[in-house]
Amino acid sequence: MAKKIFDYPNGADVKLAVLIKSAEVRLTKTNKKFIAFTFQDTSGHITAKFWDATEDDIQQFQAGEVVLLSGKRELYQGNPQIKITGLRLATQEEGNDPANFVERAPESSADMGEELNNFIFEITNANWNRVVRKLLADHKQAFLTYPAAKSNHHAFSGGLAFHTLSILRLAKAVAAQYSSVNKSLLYAGAILHDLGKTMELSGAVSTEYTVEGNLIGHIVLVDEALVEAAEQLKIDVHAEDMVMLRHMILAHHGLLEYGSPVRPQLLEAQILHDLDELDASINMMTTAYQHVEPGTFSERLFGMDNRRFYRPLNGQTYPDPH
Repeated sequence: MAKKIFDYPNGADVKLAVLIKSAEVRLTKTNKKFIAFTFQDTSGHITAKFWDATEDDIQQFQAGEVVLLSGKRELYQGNPQIKITGLRLATQEEGNDPANFVERAPESSADMGEELNNFIFEITNANWNRVVRKLLADHKQAFLTYPAAKSNHHAFSGGLAFHTLSILRLAKAVAAQYSSVNKSLLYAGAILHDLGKTMELSGAVSTEYTVEGNLIGHIVLVDEALVEAAEQLKIDVHAEDMVMLRHMILAHHGLLEYGSPVRPQLLEAQILHDLDELDASINMMTTAYQHVEPGTFSERLFGMDNRRFYRPLNGQTYPDPH
């Protein structure tokens, strides 16, 4: 089998086909253009710098293209990267279908869709149930195939549905432990909280933010979609139960500086925020541990306050989270 990005140890010469996940044109201190790449295959992603980039290079090496990469794997400030010695577009014989280089969720879309439906059956409030069903139907294909983020956590095909299901499974355990929790509200909020990512992001291959994603953001986008769905279903969006559901979505980032228009002011909204943070954190660390030898530290994780995490010599094994 062909080698993948993380089959190469530090210091090894690298030659393989990879997908350009992102390609950002930047300037050096002397105003020379270079391209900051993120390369990807099914084993993960890694960064690289392409110095002295010409206009032809910039036009040729864009996000979504498959390239044949030659270079050397190195560490820079504790993080892995590739020092590029050669780069060209991959041929059909070398494998140039972007879909073959995309990381995927560990569960199939069909299985995730079926489990989501099982949770919807447990939403006993009729208004919440109808709105959830309509919004999922309107965005079903994207919801089951999109990542949950451009980078950091669940940034792989199917990551949005997998992240949502992970929160729902945690929510089920919390509701079983604490009888005061409104399970229907928690489930409805969990299913809808990140559905706006289907409008904020461009898709699973070379994920970028859409214009709406950049200018409005997924929280407001899904709140707008919820209001529109309620109006189409002849549901009073100003009724208390609908205001509560909207609050679940609007408050799920927890803090105003993290993008939430309001902070959680319902028990279930606080739980959703906490479970969202928990699942994202575990996914980031588990993914990082995949590429760390026992007895060493991970690279610095931006989404975890730029901290590194130690993998014990005799600790847990970490199966691929996607």
